[in-house]
Amino acid sequence: MERLRIDLIAAARPNFMKVAPLFHALHGQPWCRVRLVHTGQHYDKNMSEAFFRDLRLPPPDLHLGVGSGSHAEQTANVMLAYERACVADRPDLIVVVGDVNSTLACGLVGSKLHITVAHLEAGLRSRDRNMPEEINRLVTDTVADILWTPSPDGDENLLVEGVAANKITRVGNIMLDSYELMRDAIEASAARDKLGLRAHEYGVVTLHRPSNVDEPEPLAALVRQLKAVGARLPLVFPVHPRTRKNLEAFGLWPELAQAPGLTLAEPLGYVDFMNLVCGARVAITDSGGVQEETTYLGIPCLTLRTTTERPITVTEGSNRLVATDALARTVEDILAGRWRHGRKPALWDGHTAARVVADIRRRLLREADGAAVADARQAAGVA
Repeated sequence: MERLRIDLIAAARPNFMKVAPLFHALHGQPWCRVRLVHTGQHYDKNMSEAFFRDLRLPPPDLHLGVGSGSHAEQTANVMLAYERACVADRPDLIVVVGDVNSTLACGLVGSKLHITVAHLEAGLRSRDRNMPEEINRLVTDTVADILWTPSPDGDENLLVEGVAANKITRVGNIMLDSYELMRDAIEASAARDKLGLRAHEYGVVTLHRPSNVDEPEPLAALVRQLKAVGARLPLVFPVHPRTRKNLEAFGLWPELAQAPGLTLAEPLGYVDFMNLVCGARVAITDSGGVQEETTYLGIPCLTLRTTTERPITVTEGSNRLVATDALARTVEDILAGRWRHGRKPALWDGHTAARVVADIRRRLLREADGAAVADARQAAGVA
């Protein structure tokens, strides 16, 4: 049997966490050859290489090295570089994950070259087209041939948009496979101890969305609220490079750095960051991944956005959307015990990669391999 050639596309930190479990599930399988492609969208060492190391990923087979630029420049550069790679060594399947510019770019390349494209984490919608990620989701799902969704709302969104039902497979949340893959290392991490934090007696903060950090007034309002929260509950804030740049440019960095109860840190690798999250009393974020991880762990999460593409974290999980001016008083509610922890959504169980592998075999391998497909689907718990 000729081996199926599969490209896994990684570009930014959330991508690495989604690619890693699938890479480990596919690597070494006799029926496929996996090529790990890093587009270079996150090029800072702390934002990229540390995550590869933490997630036990080998150096990428192909590094496109596109770096920064405008949305158009970044998308175009990834398309140019990845098209050349596909022409030189054509894959049978391109797996794109998440919603970054590289997701869209590589999906378009595959579609135009008539290569099967699969989108992992398909169907998520915020309904906010001011977010570049929403545009990336919409276009990627339109060109993809296989759509792997994390939750029922993803299926429903795609069906409403006219996607054929036979293209859709609900597989669960791949982010939580990464957590289970690295659970022992996360629990053994000394990140919390190094910062002098005691479990369940601090909050963790992540902020990077343009709507929160790219203009002086919204960012100043967030600084005021974080100072108020820090006076009641110690906060640790691993600062995204762009957020730090703007805090400094707007003259807000000294105010935040000197505030009692606030600890500012460099961006952390996956293991150390999740060690902080696991011990947190509350998470304050605008990140999609943190909404999912806190729901899985039952940790209160305050998402500083007006919409979320992960509504199941609100309807079933421990996440709430919170306006900036309500942040401090909402933290008070949490500290007073006025919070619903919710539950884990179905298929958020650490076995998503196995279901994806089973679906690849079902869809793309020859009928002669039917027995192996059945075995793989049974092992993955797919009906």
